[in-house]
Amino acid sequence: MTSHDVLEIVLGLSAHGVRVWIDGGWCVDALLGRQTRAHSDLDVAVARRDVDTLRGQLDAMGFVAVEREGNSDWCFVLRDERHRQIDVHVFEYDAEGRNIYGIAYPFGSLTGQGVLDGQTVDCVNASSIFVFKTAYPPTEKDLRDVHALAARFGFPIPASHRPSGQ
Repeated sequence: MTSHDVLEIVLGLSAHGVRVWIDGGWCVDALLGRQTRAHSDLDVAVARRDVDTLRGQLDAMGFVAVEREGNSDWCFVLRDERHRQIDVHVFEYDAEGRNIYGIAYPFGSLTGQGVLDGQTVDCVNASSIFVFKTAYPPTEKDLRDVHALAARFGFPIPASHRPSGQ
């Protein structure tokens, strides 16, 4: 998945009235304003009211559902013949801002703005993606993401994400 692919998908959805927020590794890169590593997929958050339109538009772009354990109406994967993969996270808030469906994005976490190839994109905000990225045992790529976010935004690195002995 390249930054060009990400923008093609995100801007294509936007042109059809579907707003998505970039999550995961591409979110980190958007917040940093540069690509820091290769990405196998694109994680996006989408409001429940837009899921049918999102599916229709991605279907028109050649994306089909991928069967995998853990799929649900609020968390599913789509892939096209070019092997571009999108991990879709669906959410819904009530009038008071409480998550009432799907992925429990904290209210206010979908307020980030980042830049990919000079294009501004909506994404998870920096403090929330940092919390998400430090909430589980890290892989090597997670460690790099966490350290890059900490350096850029001044977040303290938790002990679980520091080199041993620090």
